[in-house]
Amino acid sequence: MKHLISIDDLTRQDAIDVLDTAEHMAQTQSRSIRKLPTLVGRTVVNLFFEDSTRTRISFEAAAKRLSADIINFSAKGSSLSKGESLKDTALTLDAMGADAIVVRSSSSGAAHLLANAGWIDKPIVNAGDGTHEHPTQALLDAYTLRRRLVEGPTGSDLAGKRVIIVGDILHSRVARSNVKLLSLLGASVTLVAPPALIPIGVQSWPCEVSYSLDAAIAEGADAVMMLRVQRERMVGGGFFPTEGEYSRRFGLSTDRADRLPDHAVVLHPGPMNRGFEIASDVADGPRSVIVEQVNNGVSVRMSVLYHVLAAHTEEAS
Repeated sequence: MKHLISIDDLTRQDAIDVLDTAEHMAQTQSRSIRKLPTLVGRTVVNLFFEDSTRTRISFEAAAKRLSADIINFSAKGSSLSKGESLKDTALTLDAMGADAIVVRSSSSGAAHLLANAGWIDKPIVNAGDGTHEHPTQALLDAYTLRRRLVEGPTGSDLAGKRVIIVGDILHSRVARSNVKLLSLLGASVTLVAPPALIPIGVQSWPCEVSYSLDAAIAEGADAVMMLRVQRERMVGGGFFPTEGEYSRRFGLSTDRADRLPDHAVVLHPGPMNRGFEIASDVADGPRSVIVEQVNNGVSVRMSVLYHVLAAHTEEAS
């Protein structure tokens, strides 16, 4: 795994290896000294063209806990905002000694371009690109589900589990990555959204589609993942009649959460619109693993950085 651009870069065993390594990383984080010497002398660059405090801090914490040096590079106020090309920025970062680049962009394919254009020969990790994919978010979601739903998570997958993903599927890179990864790990996935928020060509995805959250819940679920309605990507609007109508039909209310099986959990990649796509008492309730997702994100990203950097060094030596 030289790069992590898409879940398609992973085999089932690759994905399980990343999750298993994350489990080992998590065990080290309960110590009084949580820092590991794994990436001493390495430099990881967070190249963020799009704001995301949560993801950037998670990658920064992961790199620091592996003893790597971290450089946070924001497009705002940089030479990129003055017209410098992505190629020149990549060459500059390479000249500064970057050993891996974590890239987040509002443009789909930005991470793939960096990895394959031939400008630099360094590992690229996709931290979210446009409406394409967000592979580390899917990995931390799968890791959270495995910890909650599977006995003895090391070496196991999510075979037989049923996951409902609800919300703005059309604009969601998280949904795309999760459908690929969860199905790769043996889970069955059902997407729930208004018809206008279901992507064209979804029939080719390894999942089912429903336009009724109540009907999907009635069929049973081990987990429900709520997605934020991405208003900033909805140029022109018109995807649903009103916010009240959307919330009434597709919001995870207390009543709907109470109809889930006792063991079922609720996820949300954040940030949340409380009272819109999810009720506050559900987000803060005993089913919620939303805070766990944030905590697990650091361990999973430690694992990803290990696999794209340290693992290859150990094999070479």
